Amino acid sequence: MNLTLIVIMSMLAACTTFCQTDSLKAPQSDSSKAHSVKRAMLYSAMAPGAGQIYNHIAMPKGQKKAFWKVPLIYAGLGTMSYFLFSNNSAQRSLKLEYLNRQNGEPTDPQWEAYDDDGILTLYNQYLGNRDLSILGLAAVYAFQIADAGIEAHFVRFDISKDLSIAFRPVILLNGNPGLNATFDFH
Repeated sequence: MNLTLIVIMSMLAACTTFCQTDSLKAPQSDSSKAHSVKRAMLYSAMAPGAGQIYNHIAMPKGQKKAFWKVPLIYAGLGTMSYFLFSNNSAQRSLKLEYLNRQNGEPTDPQWEAYDDDGILTLYNQYLGNRDLSILGLAAVYAFQIADAGIEAHFVRFDISKDLSIAFRPVILLNGNPGLNATFDFH
């Protein structure tokens, strides 16, 4: 009995001793400066598109670039600004037209075809469109800040071909067929 216990203990000691083939390595510190998500979002908040440029500079060669989004950001901001200013000027012009009609002053020839109720209806329509333009401008601005932050999270994302998944058919313990998924992270 004593001999059996000694053999089992020696086998367990051998297993734990020889299980690891590699020597323990100290984690290597990355010599490059960490890419800051907060900084990318702050840059985009200060100047639209600056966070995307910051992300583009930090990306390693061969990865997707982020600079192509900058013209789209300025196109969206410019379009929303155009609608904001045009709706605001039309709304102001309609307000002035209505006040001039109430005071008996000369009217703008642009609005002569409309009666007072038509002027008020157009005023409310342009007022609503102006408010929607403000919301659209804020949405484009917030979206580009969020995009810079999301893109900053993926600057150092590993997209190498060594990442893989393999599916293999297996027979389970109870004799039923199954599917084995193996993930390889090299």
